[in-house]
Amino acid sequence: MIKVTCLGGAGSVTGSSFLIESPQGKRALVDCGLFQGGRQMESRNREDWGFDPKDLNTLFLTHAHMDHSGRIPKLVKDGFNGKIITSPPTAELCRVMLLDSAHIQEMDAEWQSRKNKRQGKGDIMPLYTTEDAEASLKLLSPTERDRIIEVEPGIKARLRNAGHILGSSILELWLGENGNTTKVVFSGDLGRHDQLILRDPHEIFDADYLFVESTYGNRMHRSFGDSKEELLEAIRYSVSRNEKIIIPAFAVERTQELLYLLGEFDRDGLLPDIPVYLDSPLAIKATEIFRKNKKYYDKEAQAIVDEGYDPFDLSNLKFTESTQESIAINERPGSAIVIAGSGMCTAGRIKHHLKHNLWRDGASLVIVGFQAKGTTGRKIVDGAKHVKVFRENVSVKAKVFTIGGFSAHADQKGILEWVGHFESKPGVFVIHGETTASDTLAKKIKDTYNLTVHVPKWKERLILKPREVTVEAVEVPEPLPDMKEMVSNTIIDLENELKALKKRIKSKETGEKIEDDDVDRLKYIQEELQEILS
Repeated sequence: MIKVTCLGGAGSVTGSSFLIESPQGKRALVDCGLFQGGRQMESRNREDWGFDPKDLNTLFLTHAHMDHSGRIPKLVKDGFNGKIITSPPTAELCRVMLLDSAHIQEMDAEWQSRKNKRQGKGDIMPLYTTEDAEASLKLLSPTERDRIIEVEPGIKARLRNAGHILGSSILELWLGENGNTTKVVFSGDLGRHDQLILRDPHEIFDADYLFVESTYGNRMHRSFGDSKEELLEAIRYSVSRNEKIIIPAFAVERTQELLYLLGEFDRDGLLPDIPVYLDSPLAIKATEIFRKNKKYYDKEAQAIVDEGYDPFDLSNLKFTESTQESIAINERPGSAIVIAGSGMCTAGRIKHHLKHNLWRDGASLVIVGFQAKGTTGRKIVDGAKHVKVFRENVSVKAKVFTIGGFSAHADQKGILEWVGHFESKPGVFVIHGETTASDTLAKKIKDTYNLTVHVPKWKERLILKPREVTVEAVEVPEPLPDMKEMVSNTIIDLENELKALKKRIKSKETGEKIEDDDVDRLKYIQEELQEILS
């Protein structure tokens, strides 16, 4: 029998990770993603793995996005020393993305440690370091798609094009014992039909079991033509008011799609004569990787190359790599298009652009990607009038354009069509989606194709036998701390901080300037209160 433990990407769209145990007891991992979206979700990144990383020989990586790859350096830090099997473009992208992620982990830990010192608490260690990321890169084993490889006795694998981002793959696994073989397919993240730059997802016709993503399992995308027109509308809106168009975008795929579209607008004479800033060192590096990997383009992208154009170039495009160049963008008056990360507005240079532009009437904020629960981007999409940026409450006065038609994920219709190609009537597990999306898609698959469908929970273990599934109870996660008690204790701590601060201020002589440290403490108290109220 085969065991699959859902260690992430079950009941959520982040932290994708599935532990496979073969009939011979061999273990492999499918993806090793970072949990994102609020403190509670992100606390999972530091939990015990539920297995010994030293026991793994293989990690299959479907693509380079952080929600699928972002904990690999921690896995290596904790003892993994096997092969990371992935496509060549994914390996290239990981070389820049994991190092960037490590730098963010180090900076976040340093910031939190400074904050802790003001409270008399200890230092915070980063989830992983640059050294850990560099060690993980040595384990990458680039593997071309469309060929079956024997990973180890009893386990064979093949990568197929998923059409989601450059290098993204569907994973086919064959696990056998005593002449009996079970085929398990992981969809990874599926792209859309007729998506920019990339070829359509590969159609697969047979499997015993299928794990399929459900990011947009309860939604349909707007038409691509309507979405292009809405992007032009956002640009014209802010250009007519001499304000900026701010576009939070993931460094990989979404940024390149935006450059591709803006280049098309430019060649067709539709783009106003304003600067276009790509304000993300990571996205700049990723764009160079896209330029190098032309053999993975679809026919339309290749045709642009054949005509002598760079699909990712346009007039007035400026790459701003340094911090000084980034700061200068908001010092310059007038309209401009600014593309920056992170795509969910939780980190990176986009936060500076939100601070300078979100409160401005006439500015545009263009949301072109999925926004997970708990993120700043999701709060804005859900209609928040104010959001916290760098400890400040910033008014949302800019016009918000939410353009779903540029998603790199298949919508409900696209996923259903892809599942419909399976002729073998596999057992289906719906994963990688928020609960409502997964449940809705599961019902659609069952009703449309009369398949057996299950939506796994986080940490659930599945026992896969030929045409028989058992859900096995596993170690129950520790219950979450009592929120009422947590809030009460935090308020008591803040009251004590405030009393001590009042005492220090009263002790100062009249007219004496309040020190920066006292101001920092007031800001800290305000921030913690806002966190409690939210």
